[in-house]
Amino acid sequence: MGNAIAEIWKGVRTMEGAGVVLTRVFGNNQAESMDPFLLLDNFGSDDPADYIAGFPWHPHRGIETVTYMLAGDVEHGDSLGNRGTIGAGDVQWMTAGSGIVHQEMPQPYDGAMRGFQLWVNLPAKDKMMNPRYRGILADQVPELRMEGATVKVVAGEIAGTSGPVGDLVIDTAYFDVQIQPGSRSELPINGGQTVFAYVFEGSVFFGEDHRMVDSGTLVLFEKGDSVQFATGDAATRFLLVSGKPLGEPIAWRGPIVMNTEEELERAFREYRDGTFIKQDAV
Repeated sequence: MGNAIAEIWKGVRTMEGAGVVLTRVFGNNQAESMDPFLLLDNFGSDDPADYIAGFPWHPHRGIETVTYMLAGDVEHGDSLGNRGTIGAGDVQWMTAGSGIVHQEMPQPYDGAMRGFQLWVNLPAKDKMMNPRYRGILADQVPELRMEGATVKVVAGEIAGTSGPVGDLVIDTAYFDVQIQPGSRSELPINGGQTVFAYVFEGSVFFGEDHRMVDSGTLVLFEKGDSVQFATGDAATRFLLVSGKPLGEPIAWRGPIVMNTEEELERAFREYRDGTFIKQDAV
């Protein structure tokens, strides 16, 4: 049975980091209904002044961050010693676990720099796991071609095509779906998972009732085993993401997400005291 639409909303323009203007598609206020996902930011602009200040060194604990670039470059570095550039089509899948400190600095780009960052919560038993980093190049992300659509499989599996990240803590699927004009199709989804789509180009009709959703809109679906979609006279593109809910309490402050206020206090105290990075995680 296809997934019916549960909720629809637009993102909110905000400022993060050292002064990056972005769209917060969802965040703290929607965390309960989006479980296991915590946040989705849509960042990018054709004006470098909107993003050049970047996200200087800051900590994370208790989550995974997934950065997916469409255009432009972001230089990054972290306390594990990783350094590099996330370019167009590349993915950075970082598990903060017990603690990581990193920076992400967008570089000036001649055109519209565009990208997304998704936060995935970690279950209580894995909050303090050793951190890890996976840098995935654009040519490592497989494409599945189906009638009227192309699907880039960042994570998860569809029709025998699997994403390049195979050691996910949470069972997660992350697809970049591009649909040709005048097309109709559907994608299978795990029936017990939280499923959402974020439309960022064009407009698309979702569900059996063909409800039109335009660019800049998030759709949260009811439980079901597939997402049905169709296009009109123009092509469209959206992220389709699903994950198994945790059903655990969330204690969240800034870049750190734990299960209790006591754990939050400990994390920030350790960051102030210089004991945030654990010895066995270096």
